[in-house]
Amino acid sequence: MSRLQQLNKKPYQSGFTLIEIMVAMAIFALIAVGSVAMLSAISDKNDLSEERMQSLQDMQRAMLIIERDFLQMVPRKTRVDGEVTDTLVFADNYAFESDSYGLSFVRSGWHNPQLTLRRSTLQSVAYRTQDNQLQRLYSTYVDNAIGHEPKMRVLLENIESVRFEFLEKFDSKKFEWKEAEPIEELPIAVAIIIKSNLYGEIRREFKVRR
Repeated sequence: MSRLQQLNKKPYQSGFTLIEIMVAMAIFALIAVGSVAMLSAISDKNDLSEERMQSLQDMQRAMLIIERDFLQMVPRKTRVDGEVTDTLVFADNYAFESDSYGLSFVRSGWHNPQLTLRRSTLQSVAYRTQDNQLQRLYSTYVDNAIGHEPKMRVLLENIESVRFEFLEKFDSKKFEWKEAEPIEELPIAVAIIIKSNLYGEIRREFKVRR
């Protein structure tokens, strides 16, 4: 072959057929769909994990508040509808417009540095459930006027019901948990039984500082 023929001869050019291109595009599409699905699943699991972590933190915070209240329970009589009663701890079904059980008492230790606020260090508190929430009610003054509306703080969400039990002493060796009811002396301990839509039934017991 002459030199001129070698120069005039075009080199062989290879390429992809239409079928090969379509197969490659289909493979890339499947990989993309799988990647998106995987990322979406990871994102959903991360959101669920963060939600559960927040829920656990809310539960821990609520239990700390409840423990603080019960530990500082004091034998202080209060006024109900303007009248003084001998009841120290009031508990009843549907009390305080609760959807389940309600409980109220007076606690001490409400911080008032140098008595700068026009109130004492005693605080009247109550617990109830409404709208699937565990709520804590509290008032500025222990003895409030008739028609006074307490302030409300939501402690937990997704709560179906709440119950309370008191630990009572029958003799020198016998103790027994009983369903909470109005009493004229402080209990030895208080148990709160929370029925949660997320965690089922949760029971915590707190000793009362007497």
